[in-house]
Amino acid sequence: MAKKSDSGNHHPSPEPRVHQRGTEIQRFGTVNHAFNLDLEEPVRLEMTEQLNQLLADSMTLRDLYKKSHWQVAGPTFYQLHLLFDKHFDEQVEIVDSIAERIQLLGGLAIAMAHDVAETTRIERPPKGREEVPVQISRLLDAHLVIISHCRKLAERSSKLGDQGTNDLVVSDVLRTNELQSWFLSEHLVDEPLVYADRESSKAAD
Repeated sequence: MAKKSDSGNHHPSPEPRVHQRGTEIQRFGTVNHAFNLDLEEPVRLEMTEQLNQLLADSMTLRDLYKKSHWQVAGPTFYQLHLLFDKHFDEQVEIVDSIAERIQLLGGLAIAMAHDVAETTRIERPPKGREEVPVQISRLLDAHLVIISHCRKLAERSSKLGDQGTNDLVVSDVLRTNELQSWFLSEHLVDEPLVYADRESSKAAD
């Protein structure tokens, strides 16, 4: 146990001070007043709230990709196994970018799994394995939640003069989610794998 000097300061000690607890230095849902970004506090409060919703949904989509990566099965296993992991890595970058923007605005980024689960609007999947079309459909539905929010948030942030948030939402989040949705949706097109459709072949003649 470290001893206190007469001045009230702790003497240095080689022993780690573990099991420490204390009061929160900033409540969730507030913004730090020390930030000077030429954005009024109400704007930063609204943007951090909206970005935290986007963050919770993006974290959920990220984890849904990892679940799909682990549990995918069937003839397209190899291709989808790699695709899901690629999209997971891209969502990891998105999550970090959103969280950093929230902190930059003076807010606090949502972080823990239980808080994310309470906040996200993406439907919770079962623990068990689902068929590939269902996995892809779930991912597409999750993308739609995020894409819809991005369009509204981009318009709102531009109106409020928060061009930094607007650029992040459009350039990083929206465009990546649109591209990933395209790659996924093409896997649900009902095209023959070996034989061309005979009726289509006759019509072409």
